[in-house]
Amino acid sequence: MVLLHVKRGDESQFLLQAPGSTELEELTVQVARVYNARLKVQRVCSEMEELAEHGIFLPPNMQGLTDDQIEELKLKDEWGEKCVPSGGSVFKKDDIGRRNGQAPNEKMKQVLKKTIEEAKAIISKKQVEASVCVTMEMVKDALDQLRGAVMIVYPMGLPPYDPIRMEFENKEDLSGTQAGLNVIKESEAQLWWAAKELRRTKKLSDYVGKNEKTKIIVKIQQTLQSCWSRLKVKLASLQSYKNWRKVWIEDNT
Repeated sequence: MVLLHVKRGDESQFLLQAPGSTELEELTVQVARVYNARLKVQRVCSEMEELAEHGIFLPPNMQGLTDDQIEELKLKDEWGEKCVPSGGSVFKKDDIGRRNGQAPNEKMKQVLKKTIEEAKAIISKKQVEASVCVTMEMVKDALDQLRGAVMIVYPMGLPPYDPIRMEFENKEDLSGTQAGLNVIKESEAQLWWAAKELRRTKKLSDYVGKNEKTKIIVKIQQTLQSCWSRLKVKLASLQSYKNWRKVWIEDNT
């Protein structure tokens, strides 16, 4: 089996094994799939840390509002009444105004935190140093562990708009976010080794030979066309912000 040390830019990501006879079409998709799945685990862990501290997500129309504004607008968090953590909640206000402040008690909080740490360890970049290959099955196992912990702490489930539930149901909307820019579409992924693109129409052995004990460093990136499209979106957003700022300054000076 050829050992691939996968990097994004100069940053190590994970190790993966594949026979030299593997079609690069298949291998490129496999690498992109593991890469993106690890990102999903990271996103879920990040949101679950907030869940442990501040409870479930507020309805979108209540986020960022003060208590007085919520009362004035007569808004109600109906899901907050249904999605109560096991053992009751402890109030811990979310200063950002994204979550309802009804945090799990200490015992349930530790269930979430322990599982988060275990999931992070599975997908950690330190696995490269330990010479441990990361497979799609391992990443799925990490997601299953996270899902199980949430079910223990929130047996009634999470609101349909909670980002954790949306991630578990593969309904997450990452458009316009940095997290979305990090994701590489399988159809747009490219693998590079020794300054050469590993073309999808070939086999791995066409580049590395037939020695199954070979170890190579491959870099995953998006096609240049895709990168340019994303750059144009970022530039458009920046221009939109500049236009808004100019109008705001004119209106307030």
